[in-house]
Amino acid sequence: MSRLRIFNDNDPSTVLKQSHLHGDIATELARVGVVFEQWQANAPVKAGDSAEAIMTAYRADIDRLVAENGFNSVDVVSIAPDNPQREAMRAKFLEEHTHKEGEVRFFVDGSGLFSLHIGDKVYEVLCEKGDLISVPDGTTHWFDMGPAPSFVAIRFFTNPDGWIGDFTGSDIAQRFPRYE
Repeated sequence: MSRLRIFNDNDPSTVLKQSHLHGDIATELARVGVVFEQWQANAPVKAGDSAEAIMTAYRADIDRLVAENGFNSVDVVSIAPDNPQREAMRAKFLEEHTHKEGEVRFFVDGSGLFSLHIGDKVYEVLCEKGDLISVPDGTTHWFDMGPAPSFVAIRFFTNPDGWIGDFTGSDIAQRFPRYE
C-alpha cells in the first residue's frame, strides 16, 4: 500500500502526517511541486515481462509524459532480490542528492522508498505497483530499494546519459528510516 509520511528534517522519530490515500498523497506532494499519479495498464504485465511488453501496456501514459516534458529516452529497469549487485545498487542511491533534470519513475511492479528533503521537511513516499512519482530537478532526495530489492520501473530521462546524481554531502539520509 502506497504511503506518505512527513517529518521535520531534524526529527526522524516523529511523523507529522501520514496517509495511504492516493488522492491525499498526490495533493500533499503537489504542494511542494512533486507529481504523484496512479496508472493502469491496458494489458496485464508482471515482473519478468519484456521491456517492450511493459512499454506497450503503458503506452498512452508514457506518450503523454514524453509529450508534456520532452523526455529523450524511456527505459525499463528490473531489480530482483537475488541480484548479485543489489547491495552496491542500493548504496548508490542512499545518500542525499539532486539532479539537473527531474527524476521520474513509474512502478510497474514491486516497491521503493523515495525521501524528499524540501525546506525543513522530509517527505517519505513509499511507491508501489501503479505509482508514478515525478521529483523536480534540484530537489534534494534519496531512494531506498531495500536490502532485497524487488521492482520493475519505467524511467524517463531528458539527459541522454541517464541518471547523474550531484551528492550534497549531508548525512540526513543516514538519520531517517530505511526501507527494510
